[in-house]
Amino acid sequence: MFEEPDSIGGKAQFRDGKFSDPGMAVNSPMTASDDSLLSCSNTSANCNSFIEANRLSCEASPLTMSPWNQSAPTDKASWDPFDDNGQVAANGLIGSLTREEGHIYSLAARDDLLYTGSDSKNIRVWKNLKEFSGFKSNSGLVKAIVISGEKIFTGHQDGKIRVWKVSIKNPSLHKRAGTLPTLKDILKSSLKPSNYIEGRRKRALWLKHSDAVSCLSLNEEHGLIYSASWDRTFKVWRISDSKCLESVPAHDDAVNSVIATSGEMVFTGSADGTVKLWNREQLRKGTKHTLVQTLVQQECAVTALAIIASAGPALYCGSSDGVITYQDNVKELSQGGQLKGHKLTVLCLETAGNLLISGSADKTICIWRRDAKVHTSLLVLTGHTGPVKCLAVEKDHESKKEQRWIVYSGSLDKSVKVWRVSEYAQVTPVQPKHQHQVSYDAECFPHEGITTSASIHNRNRTY
Repeated sequence: MFEEPDSIGGKAQFRDGKFSDPGMAVNSPMTASDDSLLSCSNTSANCNSFIEANRLSCEASPLTMSPWNQSAPTDKASWDPFDDNGQVAANGLIGSLTREEGHIYSLAARDDLLYTGSDSKNIRVWKNLKEFSGFKSNSGLVKAIVISGEKIFTGHQDGKIRVWKVSIKNPSLHKRAGTLPTLKDILKSSLKPSNYIEGRRKRALWLKHSDAVSCLSLNEEHGLIYSASWDRTFKVWRISDSKCLESVPAHDDAVNSVIATSGEMVFTGSADGTVKLWNREQLRKGTKHTLVQTLVQQECAVTALAIIASAGPALYCGSSDGVITYQDNVKELSQGGQLKGHKLTVLCLETAGNLLISGSADKTICIWRRDAKVHTSLLVLTGHTGPVKCLAVEKDHESKKEQRWIVYSGSLDKSVKVWRVSEYAQVTPVQPKHQHQVSYDAECFPHEGITTSASIHNRNRTY
């Protein structure tokens, strides 16, 4: 079943949401390696206390697990995602996927298939909440997964990007189709001294990442894939022939996120506390990216980016202080505000329709809805016993009357939880206490299952 001979043994477990305990606490502390979380600048004065001040973010993530190692016992969850008729409710936990082999760092979902990457080097494939297939890479921890047609791209801790193909005859068989950059391009480029650049440790070829690949983003309209890295650059690759078209020295610290829009705009977020907007120019033999503007400049590291494209694209920026900053219309570079629903670092952001989904080191998932300039906190999903490291979303095809989504959350507790979320949960508008920001007190939320919050308006400005 697997392309490489290495055995991927063990037994997968699925816990149905009706019988699992989403509020269950672990009895022993969770452990993780130094690269467990996103890179955060060691110069960020206002970041949380779990930052190691004596380490460079490009060496490995300086976030440590100590603040989350203490799992306090909680009462058994009384929340049940099923209604009186035994049907899954509009919002709730469907189930959990677990494999005792590694912390979950990356997810990708498409066509009812879910790909999960972990620090065990294995990429698992799930279908209908059951293990369908899997394949193994020797490139280390799987930090990012994206899917383009029949190709699956995986970004790794060692700076390599692996390319995999699904067998047409046997959809459960995945074979490695190559590596970015290709060996041919490496050998060809190594002959010219001008192709070497000064790296943090030593001189290296410009077309190779010299540190961990933190993020991958597709622009399928132009057949491009973008890779962001802790080596402070992002690179542009042509999917058709695996060519590296450009390497951009983008930031002064690790690049934690990159988003390539369907147009010409590219956004990058970094541990140096900045979010930058780049313009892509298509050349005859490649691309050229020019810095347009620095959109965000703050003390704390930028850890995740996301865009809601409907009704004027809105850009969202997750930070190591737990705050999500947004701009209402990135095309016009208009002002926005802040969303506060997490106690600790925002580790991942995902969008679906008008929904923004945020995962955090505080082990919770917040669901927000955007209506014009109004942001509504719909739900807070709890149940993970470790930081929520990655998210993936796909449309719920079983729902015909309303817009629903299937949300997958991967955690350092070694599990993936599957949730059903409705875009229009019933909420009640309330007035905020302070001007110029949307703020929620995370301590008011229950510690198990699911809860709803409220739409926030401001007398001077609507968010």
